[in-house]
Amino acid sequence: MSDFPGALRPESRTVHPPVQEVTGSRPLGVPLHQGHLFAFEDSDSLVQAFGAPDQAFFYNRFGNPTVRSLESAVAGLEGGAGAIATASGMGAINTVLLALLRSGDHVIAQQSLYGGTFAMLADLTRRWGVEVTHVRGDDPAEVRAALRPNTRLLHLETISNPTTRVTDLPALLAVAREAGVVGVVDNTFATPLLCRPVEHGADIVIHSATKYLGGHGDVLAGVAVFADDELHRTVWRYATELGASADPYAAWLTLRGMQTLALRMRRHCETALDLAGRLAAHPAVTAVHYPGLAAHPDHELARRLLPEGHGGVLAFDLAGGREAARGLTESVRLASLAPSLGGVHTLIIHPASTSHRQLDDAQLSAAGIGPGTVRLAVGIEHPEDLWADLEQGLARL
Repeated sequence: MSDFPGALRPESRTVHPPVQEVTGSRPLGVPLHQGHLFAFEDSDSLVQAFGAPDQAFFYNRFGNPTVRSLESAVAGLEGGAGAIATASGMGAINTVLLALLRSGDHVIAQQSLYGGTFAMLADLTRRWGVEVTHVRGDDPAEVRAALRPNTRLLHLETISNPTTRVTDLPALLAVAREAGVVGVVDNTFATPLLCRPVEHGADIVIHSATKYLGGHGDVLAGVAVFADDELHRTVWRYATELGASADPYAAWLTLRGMQTLALRMRRHCETALDLAGRLAAHPAVTAVHYPGLAAHPDHELARRLLPEGHGGVLAFDLAGGREAARGLTESVRLASLAPSLGGVHTLIIHPASTSHRQLDDAQLSAAGIGPGTVRLAVGIEHPEDLWADLEQGLARL
């Protein structure tokens, strides 16, 4: 307001303080742009800003400098043309599903999915008449057989939650591409450091940035990355109306967390493999689900698809069933009984009664989740301390 004619009165000066622009230097970190409105000098520029995700900023629901930095960072890591940051991982999933599906469409999805994704697809079936066929995720012939003329979308997870099945992305996404079906991959468990689904034919890659990208248990955010600019713009137009946009502070926290992603992922993977091997030898454990183990059904695929590591999440089945699972999750002390994953703290849950509570017994069985299945999201604590905690908990069963 320095060029405003005449002196402003105190009431106006409090509303219009000087806005400092950085000159002669640059911020080392991404600045937090918390303000949600941006002003223009002419009407045409404002009108143009409404048209696309790469135009000038004008309102945070449509774009924000800090949020766009996050979108650009994750799109760059995944090798995508653009990205949309959202208020949560489910915000990213729902933005994609609601933008691309309509009544009468058909979706092919894995049997072993995050419970929230499974529930959302079931809700779309009930309310919109969207048909869903669930497949194992390891056989392209099964996906090809499930295709219909109205198939619109194939939804996969790089590493499934919680049973850690590894999906044959190149083979399954090739079937989708041949049929003109949009291939969506939730890459949360792997992160772009372990796998980049766009390189294997994915059209859209989804992350719950709450998990490994943020990495510290203090942020709620999601990101959808698009291999194609046109598809990015199509979903962006819907996303601006849906209103699941990321908050600038959440984007800033996620960017801060991503600076240590490579260091954390190395520790997550190393410790998870160590604990998986020890659990496999324990008499109270009947099975361990971790793709880094040679006994895992997808071990060879994991070696090819995830050469840098097999993730920081593992699951294991207890001989004592549901009661044993409850006993273990309540007796550990270093590992916290809490949902989520991907942070510096080790977390433990019983999926059948928490993250996958929406599934009935038959659906749980189809997804490979038993009554005694426990999921362990490994943090960055010392592996010996984590094993001592698990061992004393198992000894009480």
